[in-house]
This record gives sequence, C-alpha cells and structure tokens, in this order.
Amino acid sequence: MKNCTASKAARGALLAAAALLVTGTAPAQATARDTRAGDWLYLTVTKGDARSSDTRGTLLLCDPPQGHGHAAEACADLAAVDGDIAALPPKDGYCSMIYAPVTAHARGEWNGRPVEYTETFSNGCVMAGRTGSVFALDS
Repeated sequence: MKNCTASKAARGALLAAAALLVTGTAPAQATARDTRAGDWLYLTVTKGDARSSDTRGTLLLCDPPQGHGHAAEACADLAAVDGDIAALPPKDGYCSMIYAPVTAHARGEWNGRPVEYTETFSNGCVMAGRTGSVFALDS
C-alpha cells in the first residue's frame, strides 16, 4: 500500500512540475514572437559577378531603427514606399560608366508582408542613386 501512495505522490509532483514548466514557458514564447514582429530586412551587397564571394550583409530593424550604419534614414526611405524597394525614387546625380557590378538583395518582412528584392547594378554609384541609404552597408 505504501508503494501505491508513494507512486501517486510522485505522479502528482511530476504533474505539478510539468504544469509549472508549461505556464513558465508561455511568457517566453510570447516574448520571442514579439521581438520578431515589425519591419525588418536582411540586406546583402555582393561586389563582382555571381561567382564572387565578396558579400557584405546586415540585418536592418526598423522599430526602433538599428543594425545598419544608416538605419534611421533607410527605415524612413522604406516607410515612404511601404517597404517596396523597387519603388524608391532615384536620386539625382552622375555616376561614372565604369562597369563594376554589384548585386543588392533584400529578404524580410514589411507591415506583415514578405519582401524579396534582388537587382544587379552596373556599379555602386548607380546602386546608391537607385536605392538611397537602404544598401549603404560600407559606411
């Protein structure tokens, strides 16, 4: 009879511990979901042709702006076009006609919508004129 009582007590203790673990992890899961919410993009710039390994990247977070040398400006530019990089207005300026290709790539989320963008520009100056501060990763 003592084994049965001890077994019930152990089972009750295990159930109570499991209940504490389940309720203890619920806030952590909610917090993890909260930190992923918002506007964010993983940005990369690859110099050279497609076979190049000269790639730089960063995670741009926009609430609050961080993770990028020009985060506030990049987030403001993206907010003006609702996260549509292709809709960024081109900047006035002149660029040399030197062919030194760069490929800009962005993947992430803006206002709950997925963002996927890839474009190859003839050089970094043309990319900067077309995308503003969004892909300004070198400075």
